[in-house]
Amino acid sequence: MFETFIRKLKLVFEDKTIRTRILFVLGALIVFRLLAAIPVPGINAAELQAFLTNNQFLGLLNVFSGGGFSNLSIVMLGVGPYITASIVMQLLTVLVPKLKEMYQEEGDAGRARFMQYSRYLTLPLALIQGFGFILLLQQNGILPELTILGFVTNMMVTAAGSILLMWIGELISEYGVGNGVSLIIFAGIVAAIPTSAAQFFYSFDPAQLPAYVGFFAVGIAIMAGVVFITEAERPIPVTYARRVRGMKVMGGVSTYLPLRVNQAGVMPIIFALSILLFPQMIATFLSKSSILWLAEAARAVVVALNNQWLYGALYFVLVFIFTYFYTAITFEPHQLAKNLQKNGAFIPGVRPGQNTSEYLANIITRITLVGALFLGFLAVLPIILQGITGITAITIGGTALLIVVSVVLDLVKKVDAQTSIREY
Repeated sequence: MFETFIRKLKLVFEDKTIRTRILFVLGALIVFRLLAAIPVPGINAAELQAFLTNNQFLGLLNVFSGGGFSNLSIVMLGVGPYITASIVMQLLTVLVPKLKEMYQEEGDAGRARFMQYSRYLTLPLALIQGFGFILLLQQNGILPELTILGFVTNMMVTAAGSILLMWIGELISEYGVGNGVSLIIFAGIVAAIPTSAAQFFYSFDPAQLPAYVGFFAVGIAIMAGVVFITEAERPIPVTYARRVRGMKVMGGVSTYLPLRVNQAGVMPIIFALSILLFPQMIATFLSKSSILWLAEAARAVVVALNNQWLYGALYFVLVFIFTYFYTAITFEPHQLAKNLQKNGAFIPGVRPGQNTSEYLANIITRITLVGALFLGFLAVLPIILQGITGITAITIGGTALLIVVSVVLDLVKKVDAQTSIREY
């Protein structure tokens, strides 16, 4: 196994195509980090620091912006608008049959059109989010009172920064290795590690050493669990019927169809966080309203969402629902059963066609339950630990760790696939 790893690692450095793809990813991420260091003009640094302190909502937003919100950079919206647009489009596939047909049955051309519609939707969402955040920052004294021209300019700059990140992510997916949007989120999380480590050592308390050791052990367990669930598969036996063509006998081969326990990967976590950002952003914005009843209702929503147990329950439910939803979007039992029947394949003991489709649907429903419960538990585990210990820094860290491990696993698989192609 070690020799295989060394051979593939050597191939990565020797093969020009793979090396070029990896260097392209690194170059794109460097450009992204440079953009994240360019702040919008007129920031009150002291007010910003006070505003960000112990604010879970903005901490989650900072994850999506790749660290861009912590210094109010021109890419402070991050890939959040693009992710939201993707969620809206995938929800519309349930309501609009033509979109579902385009996404699932028209092949690569249909998916390309579907993604293009998601990009079009990203622009208005980015403008709306940019308007809301700039107004919110003005109300809290972090940005000075702007003229109409200055306000519109800042709104357009932040929206353009989000569109630019979406473009960089698409370029990474096309010319690099791995999913570009996930890698941008990953890069932002990793870039914050040195600062977090410095803060940890600066505030290190020897009296809490057992708690630190416990958190480290939980982190190792989370990584092991994510790897285990991500790699877990349910093999479905498949047999190809024998067919005689001329003098040749074809088929008669037995193989298996691997169904992953977690078909959705890390997307339910990202979707759930993206959905959770909206009510908090809107409520925080409306809490400064001059209309008394509206401001009181918004403050009540903010207080409710700041309750970590209620927040954790909503987080768990959203992750659970999105795991099933994303699996239903990406895995179509009917289409798979039809493809098996066309190729003369069948599952032993199950009739081809509708019965095969129902059999596959029942299995994917049961194994997805395990994946959904596991992802939901891992998502709220840091919140549970925070409630028990009172240490607030680990809530964002748990979610970030989950995203990082999943993205690294996906990246390793993509690189391994590239090296396997070159070997053959």
